[in-house]
Amino acid sequence: MSEHAPKPVEDGFPFGVETDSLADSMGLHLPNRSLYLIQGTVGSGKSLVSQRLVHGMLENGCKILVVTTELTTRGWIEQMESIGYGVTEPLTEGRLTVFSRFGTIAEPVPDVSLYDVFSSPAIEQADVIVLDTASSIMPELQSNTDRVAMMQRLREVVADGRSILLTVDPEETDAKTLHMMRSSAELVLDMSTALIGGDIKRSLTVTRFLRAAGPVQTNIGWRVEPSMGFIVDITAVS
Repeated sequence: MSEHAPKPVEDGFPFGVETDSLADSMGLHLPNRSLYLIQGTVGSGKSLVSQRLVHGMLENGCKILVVTTELTTRGWIEQMESIGYGVTEPLTEGRLTVFSRFGTIAEPVPDVSLYDVFSSPAIEQADVIVLDTASSIMPELQSNTDRVAMMQRLREVVADGRSILLTVDPEETDAKTLHMMRSSAELVLDMSTALIGGDIKRSLTVTRFLRAAGPVQTNIGWRVEPSMGFIVDITAVS
């Protein structure tokens, strides 16, 4: 077993790093065999938080598949590098795989759906699957039967020993589907922003966290600095 072998311990995936205290404020581990939901509108920071969680899990030996619907593969990697989260080593070692609906540079793949992602053989190699933004590739759900079928598909993947992280824009998702996803998820993070004194203040609200391995703060203020990554605003933690 290599030094970077995945460590899906019983109480979840460690995601702590030396550069910030997010894990100390948010349960220490992300629960395994679980569904994580990060909800927020465009610009709220849900992608940045998902990237911080990816970075932390990679640093602690997790194998991750990232599917981005907003950036090219190269764009996602460059975004990680720009905030100080280098991914060259995990990519080379095969611990990180990145797919994009736009290909490597800019070659759109039409009609990619959530079901296509979960039919990919790549998920068999991952401990955690990250879809950012999942709401843009969700199937059209016309009825509760459709919604239940989608949740069952997600739960099938989870039951097979993996966790799924979905970022969702509520403006792209109907209320009934969103309610069903939030009710089912083990972890729900709600992103928000406020303009205070001319500065945008970002906060992360931990609405739901089942099987946390440590203390969980309800509200976490944060920002991202170039090359420094995620920074917890300790004056805004409650």
